[in-house]
Amino acid sequence: MARYTGSVCKLCRRERTKLFLKGARCESSKCAIERKPYPPGEHGKGRVRETQYLIQLREKQKARRIYGVLEKQFRRYYAEAARSKGITGETLLQILESRLDNVVYRAHFAESRSQARQLVSHGHFRINGRRVTVPSLRVRPGDVITMREASKEMLVVQHAVDTSRRTTSDWLEVELSARKITVTRLPSRAQIDTQVQEQLIVELYSK
Repeated sequence: MARYTGSVCKLCRRERTKLFLKGARCESSKCAIERKPYPPGEHGKGRVRETQYLIQLREKQKARRIYGVLEKQFRRYYAEAARSKGITGETLLQILESRLDNVVYRAHFAESRSQARQLVSHGHFRINGRRVTVPSLRVRPGDVITMREASKEMLVVQHAVDTSRRTTSDWLEVELSARKITVTRLPSRAQIDTQVQEQLIVELYSK
């Protein structure tokens, strides 16, 4: 499985905004962007000409990095959204939100999406009673996601549940003590709090 293995703090600095890729650390004074609010590299402090293309590109990269998706997969998601009925940008975000690793993160069972991805790939979760190990698997309304009995008391999961300050997504019904998630519906744009201007991504790929 291809994945980014570099410093995630550099990704936040590149986008000049917090992407919350390291859980609680991003909300503390240790956050890299608090200490170095400029892009990484020797030319990071230099002036950059903000063209329309650059603005669109940065928005696409921000969305990709928030959800932990590589370029080829992101393009496939966009192509699917473009073929679907409805507003392309909103459909794209809905597809990204319905990934299993994102659902585990939204339910507070992981501090970050990368941690949720690892928990899923290690087989700690089941969908409708079936063991799954694919973080990119898409959930559907009515799906019930549970943890294996042997995994329910894991310290990383308990810590994530105890320290989470995020609100639970309206489209998910979460039973924290039972480690159970029920997908009641797919999210609307108003229910997705990701700070991304999806229209800029559509404009980028429409060229």
